[in-house]
Amino acid sequence: MTTLVAGVALIATLAAFAQALSGFGFALVAVPLVTLLTGPQTAVTVVTALGCLLALAMGVQERRHVVGRTVALVTGAGLAGMPVGLLAVTAMSARSLSVFIACVVLAFAFVLARGATVRRGAGPAAAAGFVSGALLTSTGMNGPPLVAGFQAMGLEPREFRATLQVAFCACDALALLGFLAVGRLTADSLLLTAAGLPGMVVGWWLGDRLFARTDPRRFKKIVLAVLVASACMALAQAAFG
Repeated sequence: MTTLVAGVALIATLAAFAQALSGFGFALVAVPLVTLLTGPQTAVTVVTALGCLLALAMGVQERRHVVGRTVALVTGAGLAGMPVGLLAVTAMSARSLSVFIACVVLAFAFVLARGATVRRGAGPAAAAGFVSGALLTSTGMNGPPLVAGFQAMGLEPREFRATLQVAFCACDALALLGFLAVGRLTADSLLLTAAGLPGMVVGWWLGDRLFARTDPRRFKKIVLAVLVASACMALAQAAFG
């Protein structure tokens, strides 16, 4: 158990650093790695709980840059998509879920790499939110559709990071209620969540300092790099886990 706790703390540090620097990436980094230690279903629960707390802290810090209408659309659509994800996670085997995680991350990495753009509006935000909600309760990784959608809408780095955090926090909180309803918030998952908190604080502090020194062009490259690296990690987990 000591090794497991230390592993979760280290992973939380790396994942929080990625999210503070790029605006996302906590679940993309943490879910595949925590899955190696605990299995996918426990990993999704623990990472969602930690991600909710991190997003809350970052959202409060960056609240002046939040695009409120986009958050409301994403959250509402995400709530509609969550039951689909809960149904999927109860029906799929652990290996199938790992393969699904890899495919999701790779698909959205490809979309972002292609540089797709859309106008800001209700349609793109709602679509991204629905897919995000379904992925959150099934894989713990609701970031890819929101990242691709917000990048395609042309949000500035501060808007991008701040709006993502509030959307993540709202959706994660709703997902945790769903996990509670289906019995996935166990004593072990709460213990591992607590174990990850110190590392998460350290990772966020370091990443936030570096973010302040990052220009918009470099920020976009970092976003893509984090997504691609996480996709490769998820694929490796699916292949060899």
